[in-house]
Amino acid sequence: MTGPLHGIKVIDLSRVLAGPYCTMILGDMGAEVIKIESVDSGDETRGWGPPFVEGESAYYLCTNRNKQGITLNLKSQQGKGILGKLILDADVVVQNFKPGTLEKLGFGYQEMKKINAGIILASISGFGSTEGPYSHLPGYDYIIQAMSGLMSITGEKDAQPAKVGVAIADVLTGLFTCIGILGAIQHRNSTGEGQEVDISLFDSQLAALVNVASNYLCSGNIPERLGNAHPNIVPYQVFAANDGDFIIAVGNDQQYRKLAIQLEEPSLLQYEKNSDRLQFKAEIEKIITAKIKMKSRAEWKQILDEAGIPNGPIHNVKEALDSEQSRAREMVVNVKHPVIPNLKLVGSPLKFSNSPIIIDKHPPMHGEHTEEVLMKLGYSKQEIAQMKQQKNI
Repeated sequence: MTGPLHGIKVIDLSRVLAGPYCTMILGDMGAEVIKIESVDSGDETRGWGPPFVEGESAYYLCTNRNKQGITLNLKSQQGKGILGKLILDADVVVQNFKPGTLEKLGFGYQEMKKINAGIILASISGFGSTEGPYSHLPGYDYIIQAMSGLMSITGEKDAQPAKVGVAIADVLTGLFTCIGILGAIQHRNSTGEGQEVDISLFDSQLAALVNVASNYLCSGNIPERLGNAHPNIVPYQVFAANDGDFIIAVGNDQQYRKLAIQLEEPSLLQYEKNSDRLQFKAEIEKIITAKIKMKSRAEWKQILDEAGIPNGPIHNVKEALDSEQSRAREMVVNVKHPVIPNLKLVGSPLKFSNSPIIIDKHPPMHGEHTEEVLMKLGYSKQEIAQMKQQKNI
């Protein structure tokens, strides 16, 4: 069996997180992905540790499986010539250089079209590659979380704005880029036309504000930090069980009535409508807080699950990855690696019934497949050795 993108060839010029995350997903779905890195140091995340495992950083390992890895000096004529040959029969190129860099190297979209009319170029940047006062600036997830408004709504009400615990703007941008590439492939299937897909971290994070952005656009009221509370629903927050933190997320009035019954607290029934609960939020929280701390997280999970009330314990990362649910969904996988014994990676969330995800390539070591890829392009071992000596590959 092969993945749904079997037959699609991707040239990955990206590094760090957003681009590599996108190309890893494409590789998981069966695309042939060739990751191109600089000759000297490669992807910056190779040095982002600890932890390191046998010299490979955990950060690099998390987004680079199902790829082949080669090194090229794109400032040299030989390096550029090799890239041109790779583009010749490629379907997609993904890059996240600072806007204008690829054009200076001679590989902007217009130049790529001359090599391969059907090529799809996916360009990732901080603020977009075409318009806007910040389009010339580099993009960093932390800066985007700040400038997009995300940090202004994250954290406790009276505390400093907080970033999300992972580089969420990068992750979302990687996902949007992957979606854009799939759309461009379908367009090309219908018309024969390639195109450039322009994705920015800023745009992606604005789009991911979803209901919070809509609340502002519809009301004119600037959203505030609410900590773990919800702006529109009560109770929808963290409570403390007797052995740890626990979330109750009541989504409608029927679920609320069930909660009042399970808590054996008739006084809660006077707030049957969510509009009333928003008005008397503090009183409701006080009653529920006193009840929840009387039992453990496991006890409450069983009780509330059986009643159909959304809930869940706040797990640490170990608890989440080691959970029965994670094991059942194969969300931790073992991947063979030439120097790392028993390499574990997070599995793919994509579950296809007829074209399952297959993880058959470890995150490549720096330049691991350079010779193999170049020989397929027609270069001899002697030519490859000479290019290595000249540091062109």
